[in-house]
Amino acid sequence: MTAPQDNPLPKLGIIAGGGALPARLASAAQTAGRAVFVVKLDGHANDADLDAYPNVTARLGAAAKILDAMRTNDCRDVVLAGKVKRPSFSAMRPDWRAAKLLMKVGMKALGDDGLLRLVGEELEREGFRLVGAHEILTDLAVPEGVLGKVSPDDQAMTDAKHGLGVARILGQADVGQGCVVQQGLVLALEAIEGTDEMVRRSAQYRRDGVGGVLVKSSKPQQDKRLDLPAIGLTTVDEAHQAGLRGIALLAGGTMIIDREAVIARADALGMFIIGLRDADGKDGHGV
Repeated sequence: MTAPQDNPLPKLGIIAGGGALPARLASAAQTAGRAVFVVKLDGHANDADLDAYPNVTARLGAAAKILDAMRTNDCRDVVLAGKVKRPSFSAMRPDWRAAKLLMKVGMKALGDDGLLRLVGEELEREGFRLVGAHEILTDLAVPEGVLGKVSPDDQAMTDAKHGLGVARILGQADVGQGCVVQQGLVLALEAIEGTDEMVRRSAQYRRDGVGGVLVKSSKPQQDKRLDLPAIGLTTVDEAHQAGLRGIALLAGGTMIIDREAVIARADALGMFIIGLRDADGKDGHGV
């Protein structure tokens, strides 16, 4: 008698934006024995490594094409990953499916988190299981504590904790996921421009004395399967160029892409990276 075969892991559909994360997820899923299918968002997905996997390109507003592609390719789990610059309604050119989705609430009334929640709900309504990037690449989520050889001093810790409080308020308003704080002063808040541009802008307002801290946090109301804020090598380099001393991240509520390489780069530049709980003593999992 032939021994029963273990059920294969469900096929993973990756809706891919920019940056290295989507390809890393595809590689990790394939290594774990999953088949992968990629929907590359036109104008956003920019990693040539994605071409190594079965894929289709679709514009952001082509909801029907995206759903049909994943269904035709027998995807059961779906992950959203990568950077996507949110377009205007007209630039998105929504098809009938996307327009129907947006009309439920009205795109103008939605921040990024609200829009992503709508997308997630629609995927689940269509029978897909939404998964988070950190569920596939398990070392993505930031742990609590100092991650490298450099530790923050008292002023840096004060700035980091103040920044987490500011980021929490910013997130509750569904505006952004980070800020830059130097010696108790908030130099910049993240909005639609994204982290790297915010960091570059903060350099214009840098004060004399010890440098500031980049703080990143997920939004309090955020579905952790959707768009957890992430840093990578570019973020570390931008922070160093802006004169910042380190990066503070909400433990469990943020991600580091290529953690070992990022920590090594921060160490080489004399910068700290630390995972912290928020002012209420909670991590990104709310515990």
